[in-house]
Amino acid sequence: MKVKWTQLGLVFFLILSLVMTGCFFWQYQMPKVQPDEGMGRSAKSEMMCPRFPEPLPLEHPIPSLKEALEKVDVLLRQTINPISLPALSAIVILNDTVLWTGNFGKRNASDPHSGPTNEYTIYRIASLSKLFPTLMLYKLWEDGKIGSLDDPLEKYVENFTIKNPLGKMRDSELKYVTDGLIFLDSGEVQIRSSSVTLRRMASQLSGLPRRLRATNLLWKGKTQSAINLLQDDVLVADPGTKCHYSNLAFSLLAHVMAERVAGVDYQRWITENILDRLGMEDTSFDLTPGMQSQLAVGVYSNGKPAPLYDLGWYRPSGQMFSTAADLAKLAMMLLGAYHRKLLEPDSLKIMLTPLFRCDKDYFANRTGTPWEVNELMGYELLRKDGDLDGYSATFSLVPRLKLGLVVLMAGSRSQKQDVVTKAYNHIVPAIERAFREAKKVLVAPPNPDHYIGFFTYSNITFYEIKVGPDGVLIMQQFGPQIEELIPEKYRTIKLNYLVDRVFKVVFEKEYPCVLRVGTASVSLEAQDGQLFNFYVFNKQGLSPGFDAPGLNTYNVVRIPRRPSFSS
Repeated sequence: MKVKWTQLGLVFFLILSLVMTGCFFWQYQMPKVQPDEGMGRSAKSEMMCPRFPEPLPLEHPIPSLKEALEKVDVLLRQTINPISLPALSAIVILNDTVLWTGNFGKRNASDPHSGPTNEYTIYRIASLSKLFPTLMLYKLWEDGKIGSLDDPLEKYVENFTIKNPLGKMRDSELKYVTDGLIFLDSGEVQIRSSSVTLRRMASQLSGLPRRLRATNLLWKGKTQSAINLLQDDVLVADPGTKCHYSNLAFSLLAHVMAERVAGVDYQRWITENILDRLGMEDTSFDLTPGMQSQLAVGVYSNGKPAPLYDLGWYRPSGQMFSTAADLAKLAMMLLGAYHRKLLEPDSLKIMLTPLFRCDKDYFANRTGTPWEVNELMGYELLRKDGDLDGYSATFSLVPRLKLGLVVLMAGSRSQKQDVVTKAYNHIVPAIERAFREAKKVLVAPPNPDHYIGFFTYSNITFYEIKVGPDGVLIMQQFGPQIEELIPEKYRTIKLNYLVDRVFKVVFEKEYPCVLRVGTASVSLEAQDGQLFNFYVFNKQGLSPGFDAPGLNTYNVVRIPRRPSFSS
């Protein structure tokens, strides 16, 4: 028996040795990790800054951008279907400039004599109409006719009530709302968290149902009748806690603001205060005979023409008609670049700021007023999509790049691909590259002599400020610690003059976000864009020093000469 076990053991070890030898040769044949791979890879994949390029004036033509827009042209041209999507118009906006327009198909697919589409072709824009109650809200707030964006609806509608079974809280659990953010235990306006507020109505956070009970989108009732119907209705979510799409919320908001705040008909207010002001001559709630001749005929997926329903009381949520050209003007205004002003810059910032992260079952990651917000290549992509019998539309912005894209369709949008996201996948990298390669135009101070010289922070870090050939100030950091930590090419920065002895730090070329030397690290990203506030000039006409408040660095003082350092 012992012999048998010994023989079995020998066989086992023989097989094991063969397997290990095979593994050795297999591993030997595998490609080897090079020295700069694995742990050393960080040197190659070092993140470069600025992460997001600064929008700068561009000198056209730009070959890479032209190539990207040609790809967008091909993409949208290929989406045209003579039956289900016979007409499409699109426009790309950069700051105050129309970069590209694309028009495909015919206005009326069933008419062999129909003309081609152009940027002035009329489309129904469906839920893009919700942009206008939102603009009305911000404008009335700016004008002081609405006290706060976060006013509860009942402030403007007496006896407004609706059941909120999901909003029961202890009396002590109160939220405080300010314009833009919700805090606990501090703030301006004390309200219960279950309030249906104006801003929540404009951002799909009100909890109001999608529509009024016992009505459809063609309901022709009055606002007071709508309020009466809500008294025995129920909120589908505690306001401010869940994204829930509601045509009711936007229509109710629009009519209440018009009738109870502005004292005029909603459509008249929008026409006089937004459309006329921005020169949106081909945008309207109803088709005039002239507009009718420019209309792209909407069709169902089977190619049959779709009727132009009148949405009645729900008109603010989806009734409007417009063109790519008119919506480009609206995009420029929202990007703060249009020559006709509607809202103040601070109001635009608030309107373009996402408010709330939605649940995974919602069709957008976040919501805003009135945006559906998703991330695209690290940027916030603000969209408003609209779909109504025979028509589809998208109005979108990438505010950080001052970029916009409008796509209007007569027909059904493709369910197989999101052409808007695909278009941005071509455009955004090209815009980024153009901005990174564009020459930065810096401003020189009125008299650079006030700032030239040597400075130090606590005798640790030293700076020399010189003037360049264009009069712009150049600052070079030096000193033993600086020379040890920062490579020479990253020690020189420029100072862009802003106003009244205040300068902005500018790196003219890309740089590593964080420099690592041994165990030490220096964040160059933290320095880029910081403000230097120079002190009032002394009797010799020199600034005695400066502060960099964003870096928590104060009392950087002037010294008489360049110091020498012992080895």
